[in-house]
Amino acid sequence: MANLNESLQDLMTLDGAVCAAVVDYNSGMMLGSIGSGVDLELAAAGNTEVVRAKMKTMKALGLTDSIEDILITLGKQYHIIRPSAKLAGIFIYYVLDSGRANLALARRKVSDVESKMTM
Repeated sequence: MANLNESLQDLMTLDGAVCAAVVDYNSGMMLGSIGSGVDLELAAAGNTEVVRAKMKTMKALGLTDSIEDILITLGKQYHIIRPSAKLAGIFIYYVLDSGRANLALARRKVSDVESKMTM
């Protein structure tokens, strides 16, 4: 099991990692962060709305599945949002340089980190 800081440091070991944060989507508050290049406070609040909207839509559609991750591809970056399966109300936000990062490895990394994370 890895604590919050160890989890964030582990995410930054992947080639192309820019920054990462752990966010409480009930409040929109960032619980921890690492890296730079993105205003993580603003991103935490904005991505909280993304997660809430997706969960609301899934409920309206009667879907009983869970979100593995939400991927947003920009021209130069990948943004991965992964709600925690173990820690209710928590998600990992992970930003990568798309020119250097391998998306499949990044998804695997954030999944592995999420599965080992403790608060």
